[in-house]
Amino acid sequence: MPKIGNIELPDFPLLLAPMEDVSDPPFRKLCKEQGADVVYTEFISSEGLIRDAAKSVIKLDIYEKERPVGIQIFGAELDSMLQAVDIVEKSNPDIIDINFGCPVKKVVSKNAGAGILRDIPLMVKLTKEIVKRTKLPVTVKTRLGWDTSSIKIIEVAERLQDVGIEAISIHGRTRVQMYKGEADWKPIAEVKNNQRMHIPVFGNGDVDTPEAAVKMRDEYGLDGAMIGRASIGYPWFFKEVKHYFKTGEHLAPPTMQERVEAARRHLQMAIDWKGEKLGVFETRRHYTNYFKGIPHFKEYRMKMVTSDAAADVFATFDEVQEKFGDFQFA
Repeated sequence: MPKIGNIELPDFPLLLAPMEDVSDPPFRKLCKEQGADVVYTEFISSEGLIRDAAKSVIKLDIYEKERPVGIQIFGAELDSMLQAVDIVEKSNPDIIDINFGCPVKKVVSKNAGAGILRDIPLMVKLTKEIVKRTKLPVTVKTRLGWDTSSIKIIEVAERLQDVGIEAISIHGRTRVQMYKGEADWKPIAEVKNNQRMHIPVFGNGDVDTPEAAVKMRDEYGLDGAMIGRASIGYPWFFKEVKHYFKTGEHLAPPTMQERVEAARRHLQMAIDWKGEKLGVFETRRHYTNYFKGIPHFKEYRMKMVTSDAAADVFATFDEVQEKFGDFQFA
């Protein structure tokens, strides 16, 4: 059974990936209820934290029912990262995760996220000092490398382990790839099969079906899967994977009533947490997947993603339940 520090996890745990404007407390709660074993916050700017920026500080909110939960930070300046660690500790997470994988230009341009893959010594130095700064287990999320000509993930994982990280999650693409093409899990398996490695190695990227999760476990021998895009608007994915692990059969998809109820709860929790304006706006990205596969649904989807008032979105949910309540999902 894999462990992150003293945190015991089930065999082949499923982790909710840290996703900007997605992995907030309402969504983490839904995913936890559906079987996510570890959840991570949205990534948080170290510079934003030390400047007490509201957008960064609110991301520190965690709740007991989420545990084990990791708070993820990013940055490239040592002093800022260490100050951020001190701030994060006050929120009492179970894990501190360092983002060395975000490919977005505004992050990379500051040598943070995947940008640091061009400076492995700095990556190792930052990690070493963060591990020394905190008593919490430190984990890392990263990518294979900057581009295909500079993949050194076996060496990188070794060096990060040597300075004290307790687990590593690796996305099977380079920064240059962004999210294009297929994720390559072979280099991740090579990290896992390296005899010097003794910490859990989790795979990330393209785990979008239960069969893919089984393949990652059985063919590539990884310790667990970090789930990202497959869970957006579909928190049931974790439950479906675990059901497939146990039975080899696909779980029946959630009914229309279950989907409407989840969308309702999601929106209401988002409003309760961040207010109506942001709650309505940031929940929109989930609706396509909540109601994916329903024919002639465009009119209702457009209402959901263009309405600024929560009452209008809730009214649209009522319309959907009434019109499509008997729809059978494949």
